[in-house]
Amino acid sequence: MKQLGLMLIVVSLYGCRTEPAGTQTPDAGSAAGMERIVVASDGQGFVKAKSNQPFHPWGMNYGNAGRLMEDFWGREWDTLAGDFDEMKALGANVVRIHLQVGKFMIGPGRPDRQALKQLGQVLLLAEKTGLYLDLTGLACYRPADVPRWYDALDEPARWEAQTKFWEAVAGVCASSPAVFCYDLMNEPISSAQRRAPGKWSSGSLFGGYDFLQYIALDPAGRRREDIAVQWIRRMTAAIRRRDRQSLITVGLLPWSHDRKHLSGFLPAKVAPELDFISVHLYPDSGKPGEAIESLRQFAAGKPVVIEETFPLSCGAAELEAFLRASRAIACGWLGHYDGAPLEELDALDRAAKLTSAQGVYREWLRLFVRLQPEFAQSGAGRVHTPTRR
Repeated sequence: MKQLGLMLIVVSLYGCRTEPAGTQTPDAGSAAGMERIVVASDGQGFVKAKSNQPFHPWGMNYGNAGRLMEDFWGREWDTLAGDFDEMKALGANVVRIHLQVGKFMIGPGRPDRQALKQLGQVLLLAEKTGLYLDLTGLACYRPADVPRWYDALDEPARWEAQTKFWEAVAGVCASSPAVFCYDLMNEPISSAQRRAPGKWSSGSLFGGYDFLQYIALDPAGRRREDIAVQWIRRMTAAIRRRDRQSLITVGLLPWSHDRKHLSGFLPAKVAPELDFISVHLYPDSGKPGEAIESLRQFAAGKPVVIEETFPLSCGAAELEAFLRASRAIACGWLGHYDGAPLEELDALDRAAKLTSAQGVYREWLRLFVRLQPEFAQSGAGRVHTPTRR
């Protein structure tokens, strides 16, 4: 949920910064060195499917200068390709990209073929760079980009449109070993109360973005946790019609003392439906110990990935302590990258032009680089047998 606050930092960091346009297309290069990622037979982590070597997701949620990927991937391909190179150089092995409904669907049953073609180019780029993709879909972050027809749909029609989205995306991605996982939706909520027609988003804007989304407007006598399970099954079935191999997860809101499981996606209920659990956790200096306590709530018999984290409400040292403690439960960690490499931030510092917000970002990148050998390569001596799907 603190991803919301991150967007504010990003906006203040870069304002209206632009990059040179480019039209370069990646060459198919080589997926030869990439192996598919599967769940280990002990259910505690991931391995590479052929070599059985442990794989620990260590990566970034991706955007550029506060922009969503589809805002610039057509006219600024060089920017996108350069950012992938930079994330790889920092030590990332996974990049989480966010696919917007309004960019991929022309109508309820009509995928945008040009957007799917461009997604294919991103897959080739990931293969060439050696980065795995966490493909998070059904995003409606910017209200102005959400199609009116989409919000006008009732629950059965909206779920059907969502299955068409996932079937189209999985159809493009199924053959690529660069797919780490499909994340069905960022921070979905199954409401316990009836909501007004069309009110699918939370309405809480941060920096112009709304990262939360409801999967149903009227429980109609159903338990919210049962609605969550039904929705996951529908989306999973759509993906499996095209891709029977790649992993599936959902990016979940954290547990907290005051709100408990706000989303209605209860780990014990949804874990059997997913290949692994993803949770978004941002330690807060004002709530010592709550982040690690929250993480414990998501230990439900499946691998756990902290899909979002960042020193938003704590210092780098506190985040490091949390990350180290989290290793008892989690087996993967994703932070944030927004297009400014460490060299650029260091140059701003030398010129006495580094803002406090940029300083926070620089501390995160430094921590990411320093911890990479320990976190991304931990347990490299162990060999697991992959789960057979």
